Amino acid sequence: MILFFSLFILSLESFSCVVYSDQAVAGSLKTFSLRGLRAKPAYYEELQQIANFKRSNEKVLTVEDYGAKGGGVDDTMAFGKAWNAACSSDTPISLLIPKGNIYQLKPITFSGPCLSDISVMIMGTIEASSNPSDWNGKNQRIWILFNNVNNLLVLGGGTINGNGNIWWQKSCKVDKSQPCKDAPTALTFNACNGLTVESLNVINSQQIHIMFENSKNVIASSLSIVAPSNSPNTDGIHIARTQNITINQCTFATGDDCISIVGGSQDVHATNITCGPGHGISIGSLGAEGSTDQVLGVTIDTAHLIGTSNGVHIKTWQGGSGYAKNILFKNIKMSNVENPIIIDQNYCDSTKPCAQQKSAVQVSNVQYNNIMGTSASNFAINFNCSKSFPCSGIILQDINLIKNGGGSAKSFFANAMLTNIGTVIPTTS
Repeated sequence: MILFFSLFILSLESFSCVVYSDQAVAGSLKTFSLRGLRAKPAYYEELQQIANFKRSNEKVLTVEDYGAKGGGVDDTMAFGKAWNAACSSDTPISLLIPKGNIYQLKPITFSGPCLSDISVMIMGTIEASSNPSDWNGKNQRIWILFNNVNNLLVLGGGTINGNGNIWWQKSCKVDKSQPCKDAPTALTFNACNGLTVESLNVINSQQIHIMFENSKNVIASSLSIVAPSNSPNTDGIHIARTQNITINQCTFATGDDCISIVGGSQDVHATNITCGPGHGISIGSLGAEGSTDQVLGVTIDTAHLIGTSNGVHIKTWQGGSGYAKNILFKNIKMSNVENPIIIDQNYCDSTKPCAQQKSAVQVSNVQYNNIMGTSASNFAINFNCSKSFPCSGIILQDINLIKNGGGSAKSFFANAMLTNIGTVIPTTS
């Protein structure tokens, strides 16, 4: 096998490469180049080791082949050239961001459709420009965008650093004298079907860390998403107008929702989630400014929420329309969580009071099953539903939530049609 790899590398300009999710393997690799491999025969053994993980028939390009230098210089143009080469290839390509270097990028879009499948292997660190003026005249909500790229894999064990501190300081939520303005999402996937994102560290985003929008058949797994607990609007994963998405084995510690699911999303499955600090796992907000939003089929199964300001949360504005239905929260542990179970159809994230309105997003067929732990607030269950469109089909099954430090928590429910199955603590009757 080693002889095969030697002949293969010496005879071709590029060679089959791996796509993997094993960080131990990722950590064993050095900065990748053909010249390095020829000079250091020990790399052949590494190639043999990682061959088990490859997506068949992929060839490799590195951003350094197209001029990326790392070390704090602007590598935006080099990344663009490398992407154009990969996207125009008529055979599957692995685009490698090598380990051991930091590549600085201004706002950049990687556009499809591409001629063949692409794997982006992020083994090093990608860091955002620290100069907000680099976004002048551009979409303020985007740093790295993958647009209209199908069957894309993004993985590799590396780090994407949004360098968000300069943006947080100028947020109206931090400095009340500042106007409220958009800030970039670190990593956006728009219209990417058959997408897999796994084994990455995404840190310190300017606002949202990862957004999936207008996409179908998405897998996000083994992601670590981290920002300070006081960083504003730094949601972990935000899902909009996306169908059939699975989030698995992900860890979140941010300044906003760990996972937020908004209108147009359907068949969302999140499993084995660790969340905290942050604002919990949210469906919504929905119905803002009289909009129509629809969320259908959400399952959150096996999660641990730690010290979050909400637990599992459905939030809708008055005056909107549409629905959030067929939702299941199960096998969830709460540790010192405020509002562990909450539905708020009178949500108002505004500096001014929100006026009472007659219309609302309908919330129905929501089940809570096997949710245990401790509440940091007096009310462990809080259903604040609409008078005009009450919450219906709400099932509580095997719930045991007590006050953190001991003692009984309370429940509150208004305009909610509830069914209790098994033991439900605190009681709702």
